[in-house]
Amino acid sequence: MRSLREEALGDDQEIRRLIAISKSKRLASVFGPGLFASKGKLQKENHTLLQQLAWLITSELNKKSDAHWHRNKGSTGRNDGIRTRDLYHPKVAHYQAVLRPGEENYTLCKNVCHLYSFKLPSFSMKCPFSRLLSDFIPPFYALCYNLRAMEEEKNSRNWILVKGARENNLKNIHVEIPKGSLTVFTGLSGSGKSTLAFDTIFNEGQRRYVESLSSYARQFLGGFEKPDVDSIEGLSPAISIDQKSASHNPRSSVGTVTEIYDYLRLLYARIGVPYCPNHHEPITAYSPTAMTDAILQYENGTKIQILSPVVQHEKGTQEKVLERIRKEGFVRVRVDGQILDIEEAKGLDKNKRHDVDIVIDRVIVKDGLRSRVADDVELALKWSKGYLIILSEKGERLLSEHHSCPKCGFSVPHLEPRLFSFNAPLGYCPDCHGLGIKREVALDLLIPDESKSIREGAIRYFANIVNSTNLEWKEFELLCTRYNIPMDKPFSSLNKKEKDIVLFGSPDFLDYTLTSVNGNKMNRHGYIEGVKTRIERLYRETTSPWMSQYYESFMRDSICATCRGARLNEAALSVQVGGLNIFEATELSLDRFVSWCDSVSNSLSKMEHAIADMILKEIKNRANFLVNVGLDYLSLSRYAMTLSGGEAQRIRLATQIGSRLSGVLYVLDEPSIGLHQRDNDKLIQTLKEMRDLGNTLIVVEHDEDTMRAADYLVDIGPGAGVHGGELVYEGDEKGLEACENSITGAYLSGRKYIPVPLKRRKGNGKCIEIRGAYEHNLQKINVKFPLGKLILVTGVSGSGKSSLVNETLVKALDDALNRKKDIFPPKLQSIKGVENVDKLIAIDQEPIGRTPRSNPATYTGVFDDIRALFAETDEARAQGYDKGRFSFNVKGGRCEKCQGAGVTRISMSFLPDVYVTCDECEGKRYNEETLRCLYKGKSIYDVLDMRIEDALEFFANRPQIVRKIKTLADVGLGYLKLGQPATTLSGGEAQRVKLATELQRRSTGKTIYVLDEPTTGLHTDDISRLIAILQRIVDQGDTVVVIEHNLDVIKVADWIIDLGPLGGYRGGQIVAQGTPEDVAKIEGSYTGQYLKKVLDKAIALGQMKE
Repeated sequence: MRSLREEALGDDQEIRRLIAISKSKRLASVFGPGLFASKGKLQKENHTLLQQLAWLITSELNKKSDAHWHRNKGSTGRNDGIRTRDLYHPKVAHYQAVLRPGEENYTLCKNVCHLYSFKLPSFSMKCPFSRLLSDFIPPFYALCYNLRAMEEEKNSRNWILVKGARENNLKNIHVEIPKGSLTVFTGLSGSGKSTLAFDTIFNEGQRRYVESLSSYARQFLGGFEKPDVDSIEGLSPAISIDQKSASHNPRSSVGTVTEIYDYLRLLYARIGVPYCPNHHEPITAYSPTAMTDAILQYENGTKIQILSPVVQHEKGTQEKVLERIRKEGFVRVRVDGQILDIEEAKGLDKNKRHDVDIVIDRVIVKDGLRSRVADDVELALKWSKGYLIILSEKGERLLSEHHSCPKCGFSVPHLEPRLFSFNAPLGYCPDCHGLGIKREVALDLLIPDESKSIREGAIRYFANIVNSTNLEWKEFELLCTRYNIPMDKPFSSLNKKEKDIVLFGSPDFLDYTLTSVNGNKMNRHGYIEGVKTRIERLYRETTSPWMSQYYESFMRDSICATCRGARLNEAALSVQVGGLNIFEATELSLDRFVSWCDSVSNSLSKMEHAIADMILKEIKNRANFLVNVGLDYLSLSRYAMTLSGGEAQRIRLATQIGSRLSGVLYVLDEPSIGLHQRDNDKLIQTLKEMRDLGNTLIVVEHDEDTMRAADYLVDIGPGAGVHGGELVYEGDEKGLEACENSITGAYLSGRKYIPVPLKRRKGNGKCIEIRGAYEHNLQKINVKFPLGKLILVTGVSGSGKSSLVNETLVKALDDALNRKKDIFPPKLQSIKGVENVDKLIAIDQEPIGRTPRSNPATYTGVFDDIRALFAETDEARAQGYDKGRFSFNVKGGRCEKCQGAGVTRISMSFLPDVYVTCDECEGKRYNEETLRCLYKGKSIYDVLDMRIEDALEFFANRPQIVRKIKTLADVGLGYLKLGQPATTLSGGEAQRVKLATELQRRSTGKTIYVLDEPTTGLHTDDISRLIAILQRIVDQGDTVVVIEHNLDVIKVADWIIDLGPLGGYRGGQIVAQGTPEDVAKIEGSYTGQYLKKVLDKAIALGQMKE
């Protein structure tokens, strides 16, 4: 067997080639892009080449050894002075060009050569051959990394090693993930990516963390079930950043979630200046020392009177106050602006308001008065409880220890952070308690048709009990009788006073008697409630979720009239920094907010800089993180519950960047959702920054740009559901492109593609025109939606796409076609062309159900047909069961212990409720008798547990059932179970279930479909199927309007409406309209810039079709 040295020597011809390369100082050409097959892995044919190069360099250096060089003996071979990041980073070869020669580099050379049993002379910085050494240094970094990668077995120090993962549909797979890398998990929707990333790797990380805590701490956190995996080695502390909404609490905002608002409260408490809301003048609090200084600042010789205001605008004779002043020895007072001797101050009118000030002292300003004036100030403040008046020839000046207006007395409590909290009684608005909105009964919901009379059911709350023996109706009838309110006339004919009595109750105390249906009499004395006040009181008092929901049907959230949505009281809103109060600052878009912070910093005094610099730095850092992940259009006051899943995820991402943690495993769920390609580039850069801090990132993603930017790719598949769960590929991008079994690789390499149509549809010549749309940031734009086309509404994040489509077009059409009045009507001047459509189908990403009882089968209606089928089985007929027996929502066939839920809830008081599988039905929802009814050997539970693609084959001879199930498979949901709980579906899956339901209905040719980012969570292969369905709808004559960022969908559109140019206040305009080819020519369109590249590539590669 050849020795390592002999293997390294190779043939003479190869050595001569290497020497020629070294002499021409072109060693870097040896390490060109083609040398490495993948990051961290070396091609076998180049392994020998590198060994030869190592021998060559050491031998050349040894030949040139002189007095400055001597043999190195006893080399340890350890990597002293080598940075781990340089040694193991997957892109280490890219750093070759910037490396400089030095002691550390020499040590690296020595250690690599030691690895191959070569001797290298010691190095001195004075070595005359340092230039030669510098020529050899850069390749050694790559050499060291790659040889070590091949020689050493992967271990948990540098890799996360997952062995035998079998959670959900994973098929006992083994995965190796390099630490300190950006790793992307990709594959078809439902292939098992999220199962591997979240349900396996992240859950195991959480479980180990909890197990490391004390038993006392664990009892509050609950237990974490171990995922079905043999082992996971090298697992770092894990943090999950998923697509869940930030919070459903109306008190939570972008500012509170990011903690910027906490720093902002501190800033206002420390350097804020209160302003009187009535006189718009600053209110300053003075200490006794400051007051003394203010008096002594007058010019020498100025006559000053120091007054103490003891009575301010109070009625009465004030005899007791004057008597007390007299007893204390004061001889002069000022009463209603007139200086009087104390004996003259008598006989004040008790019916008038008076001001009484004690003349504490009269002085002439000169040197040496400080001690006397300080005593006067102290005495004045004692009598007036913190106020002092300086009366001079120049006028009067009121000073206060408190923040109080000298003109109107408006006061502000001591400035502290909780004054600016809308969750604290000190700071919140007394009317809405810090919510900014009030939930009140809305008249149009309470009285939808004012043309009806009260007895005809005009008041919806009483509609079903009119003229009944119900006590509520009797009491209301008595109210109307007492005040002669006609109950048989249209409600619209009542005057204002009569309507107010109906709504708000009797203006007077009444004595009345009510008789129940049993003859019991109740004598009452008091006000009779109006219907509005009654509903609002019952809503506040009820503890029943069902009744609460009923009362809410009459109510609507409206902006609080007291604080106008600012959430804070008048005192908190009077404090300003940089010309804005705290609410006005949070209303700014984030990019403007950062500019405001800069202007505040530039305007501070030296003392304020010392106080506020650290606070402002933290605020700006956190705000800039949000801007860098494409959220510059948001404001800090934005309610967290109004954020999309993608926005909430990027906010958490920015928060994690701000924490500057290192050595953490981050697991992210499709962070590119909802992002324009322009913003996606920023996101990728942010992910790289997190990686460069020393963290490992696992990103579940379908986005091509993110995959190409990754250091390492893991492809799960090859299909979805039962057809997935296998490791198809792991490695770099080029290897994935070459992988024959990878559908992802086929799209990356261009073997598979979504073709660009050669011709665009002309439409039917009709359109819907919206004029003067001004919802949110829309700038009174005029838009035409041509009918009979696939229309894409595009633009950067926050440009106004949802405002135009969901808030304007959908609401306006809903109102026109369905007479459905929205709570907040659309903001537009007019809409034309409504007569050209007869139906609107808006398909959003809201859940198809709020409870686990809802599932795809119940939502699409196919479960009714399945239950009817089971009712026809022999066992069901013999027992006399109808299809109601097979519902898990009603008594009869369901398991009564869990009431058909399959799980039972155990209340844990102050701990979260625990759900356990029902031990009676074992999670099958039905009782034993119902489960005996079989169709083709399957029970009703077995059918619900069946995947949609399997159900197609199972019900092949039932056309009615197959037709409904097939639409679910057509939209790419074949991997779901028929009975999969709605709460476990993603937003994209819920949207496609709704789309499948609508596809079951017959086309009219005049229907308009509206979809909001339907590609959410979809692989390119699934997007291809979705596009085919949308094209099918348009081919039937209908119109499809889609809000989308995905270029694969945009390029197949018939018409594009591009909004922008940027987000927030810089958006809301029409940047481009027309076919994709037209938009691609518009230089000012960011969508057009990226679309042009896609179209040019499609033309170059011939990815076109008729």
